Amino acid sequence: MEPLVVLVVLPVLVGVGAELLFRDTSRASLAAAIASSLAVYTCLWLGDPGGTWNWLATFLVAPLVIAFSLATVLTCFGHFEGRRRPRRASHLTSLQTNH
Repeated sequence: MEPLVVLVVLPVLVGVGAELLFRDTSRASLAAAIASSLAVYTCLWLGDPGGTWNWLATFLVAPLVIAFSLATVLTCFGHFEGRRRPRRASHLTSLQTNH
């Protein structure tokens, strides 16, 4: 259960937090990628006092963690911003002329 939390749930939470904090996709993506990698390294460092995991383990699982956090940022960006279709000017003028 602990690997699932560290490799999936933690990056998703980091991605949501970055999107809510920055509200800009590029800054939130960069922050989520860096923060999720650091969070996984910290969890591996704290969770393994014997030292059998090291920075190389973090390097090997980092693409998975970064992918989850970036996917979360992009999903939250589309969800929070909403999809609004811009109104066409011709549609507005035809409504005004009919009434």
